[in-house]
Amino acid sequence: MTRLRFVSIAATLAFLAVPAVVPVSAQDKTDKKGPGSDKSELYQQLNLFGDVLERIRRDYVEPVDEKSLIENAINGMLASLDPHSSYMNPKNYKDMQVQTRGEFGGLGIEVTMENGIIKVVSPIDDTPASKAGLQSGDLIFALDGQPVQGLTLQEAVEKMRGKIGSSIKISVKRGNKDPFDVTLTRENIKVKSTRWHMEGGDVGYIRVTSFTEQSTSGVLDAVDHIKKEAGNKLKGYVLDLRNNPGGLLDQAISMVDAFLDKGEIVSVKARKPEDVQRWNAKAGDVANGLPIVVLVNGGSASASEIVAGALQDHHRAIILGTRTFGKGSVQTIMQVTGGGAIRLTTALYFTPSGRSIQKEGIKPDIEVQQAKVENIESRPGFREENLRRSIANPIDKPADKKSVTPPPDANAKPAKPGDKQPSGETTPGGAPSPEATTDPNEPPKEGVQDYQLLRAVDLIRGISLYASNRPN
Repeated sequence: MTRLRFVSIAATLAFLAVPAVVPVSAQDKTDKKGPGSDKSELYQQLNLFGDVLERIRRDYVEPVDEKSLIENAINGMLASLDPHSSYMNPKNYKDMQVQTRGEFGGLGIEVTMENGIIKVVSPIDDTPASKAGLQSGDLIFALDGQPVQGLTLQEAVEKMRGKIGSSIKISVKRGNKDPFDVTLTRENIKVKSTRWHMEGGDVGYIRVTSFTEQSTSGVLDAVDHIKKEAGNKLKGYVLDLRNNPGGLLDQAISMVDAFLDKGEIVSVKARKPEDVQRWNAKAGDVANGLPIVVLVNGGSASASEIVAGALQDHHRAIILGTRTFGKGSVQTIMQVTGGGAIRLTTALYFTPSGRSIQKEGIKPDIEVQQAKVENIESRPGFREENLRRSIANPIDKPADKKSVTPPPDANAKPAKPGDKQPSGETTPGGAPSPEATTDPNEPPKEGVQDYQLLRAVDLIRGISLYASNRPN
């Protein structure tokens, strides 16, 4: 989740632009317990930095690029804070701005750093990463045969980016399986962050892959199209945030606001207790109170967790799936001298009930692991209506009465006591045998591969059915 806030801190970091040694005042040297003691220690460390930099310039075995040394020093300083703080040189800063507009070049993969290894947060739909089958939780330990151990997150991302059409081999470790290599071809990634379709003609499905500048408008457009297509048959919505790595905070806030009539959406708390920001919903629910199920999993992070947490706390939606990623920190983009910027963690965000998502994530109301669903072919059998001398339904119309007798088998022998009944016939008690429970006259259900979505759609239909049958 990225909150864009452009702040000039050129003066603060100006000392890193030149290898100068900052003098230390006499008062700072002697008064260790006074107000200047902290500043004195800082100046001593800056003095150390300048000394080391000067020795590298003068004595290293090969000439060095002073600009790269400074950038690496800044990167190391930020990377030591947390996995999400980093330095962006002018090129990376420009790429980031393009990315938040929904278009960027690369592999289409959201990553973070964990114990020196690149961890996949989630692949973006219809990108080289998703087409190659990369999954949330995969660990990338080498790029083009070179280990990523020792690289910063930004350096690793730089290696994965490159000229469109060029290829890169990444080495992946997935769970307890053997490591494997995947070769990806870099593409110009154009992210359409919102997609929608109808499930069975009565449930609207909306998927949001990331939070870019067009995400909320895309959801509103999807709701309008769903209303027009479904009409009075519409029973509710499924909002799919699985493998959504986050994005812009303001888009998460406006998306929650679209489904809430009132109440707090999220609060952001910085270092000082008084630095608290809160956002509240305005009147108006685009879903008109219809049930909403939000799908989440371990790849749902940051802004996705804001949306899921807010709708969960206000009991506006049922959260279904598995526990989310747990990124509850706010990164502020601050422009610095030279045209670059730093991404600095400046605050933590909290759900309306005061929960911090950091390292905890959002726990679903209904936990559903993803599973593969297949239709099981069953041998055709008979029902009560197919049996000889079965009693007619007393409310059937004469035209509806049917008596279907199975054709005789010329080769069949009379059954003897104790013989096993063939599949499809009746057991001695007259009940259908276990193998004969499928009605051959009923149309087969379509094979549904997405088990979590199937459960979400069934849940919405169940809520709608219960609400419509309740007495007034």
